[in-house]
Amino acid sequence: MLDVVIRGAGPVGCALALALRNSGLRIALVEQASPAPGFRPLALSYASRLILERLGAWAGLTVTPIERILVSQAGSFGRTRLDAADAGVPALGYVSDYAALVAQLRAQVETTRDAPPARCIVHAEGAPESEGKRYAQDAIVAVLHAEPASTATAFERFTPEGPLALLPFAGRYALIWSMRPQRAGRLVAAPDAEFLRELNAIAGVAIGRGVRVEQRGAQPLALKVRGARVEGNEVYIGNAAQTLHPVAGQGLNLGLRDAWDLAHVLGKAPDPAAPAALARFAAQRRLDAGATIRMTDFLAAGFAGDNALLRAARGAALTALDLFPAPRRFFARRMIFGAASIP
Repeated sequence: MLDVVIRGAGPVGCALALALRNSGLRIALVEQASPAPGFRPLALSYASRLILERLGAWAGLTVTPIERILVSQAGSFGRTRLDAADAGVPALGYVSDYAALVAQLRAQVETTRDAPPARCIVHAEGAPESEGKRYAQDAIVAVLHAEPASTATAFERFTPEGPLALLPFAGRYALIWSMRPQRAGRLVAAPDAEFLRELNAIAGVAIGRGVRVEQRGAQPLALKVRGARVEGNEVYIGNAAQTLHPVAGQGLNLGLRDAWDLAHVLGKAPDPAAPAALARFAAQRRLDAGATIRMTDFLAAGFAGDNALLRAARGAALTALDLFPAPRRFFARRMIFGAASIP
């Protein structure tokens, strides 16, 4: 019998396998059949870079750094700017795509299609099996060509229907645009000219002008959180533990921190299925996961809607954040490192 079986060979499962490779534990990484995803941009935090560097999976990964983020709301006042220098890091994050990261990680691990028996079973294979909270939004994901070309600035723009994120991506932008499902269905199939006209009308002048769009797709948005991260000898990490709204790009970063912390707990435990060890992991992740879930849910729901009072409150909050460096630095570092210090 093996010590640990990891179900799911996505980025989080692969990261856990790499983090355990020198632990002395006998492990297996199970790759489950799944359809190839379309374009799926990733915003990796600086903390995730540190984890991937220590796993030997950063060098060779093609990324575009985010040195600053401009946050604003459409149709009203209020904006703030987050800078890497203010947060004390070389970059706030790095943009890549899912397929590139998975290829980089899987090149260093061995996978199997069968799940052999093991003392500890780690689930990293998908969303929790729960109803969760369905947001009144779908997200359109695409690659946007703009004039001028992107540099190292990301844009987060809150609209009445949901957030619009434009992330620098090798001279282009990775676009994640949340909106009412009916509109998303129409725009994902609309002619390019119509799509660009509506995007340019909402994106503001800061990005310049979108001129071409590629690889459009849409996905429903929901918040799903598993009630218990540990059940018996089974552990849930990444999307298997929590599936988040993409605002602020926190989902994968939280999952990589799950994997890193679990590897440290399992590597030090005399028995990887020991209840005390698994309970320690669950307790260790509670603050970081809870804070990140609440923050993304607040941004997704609290910064949507077209009520005049809400717009004013959002504008005041963004303006205050822009005026005071200390809260801005705290917010930026919380987004990068989570609620706990990174290794």
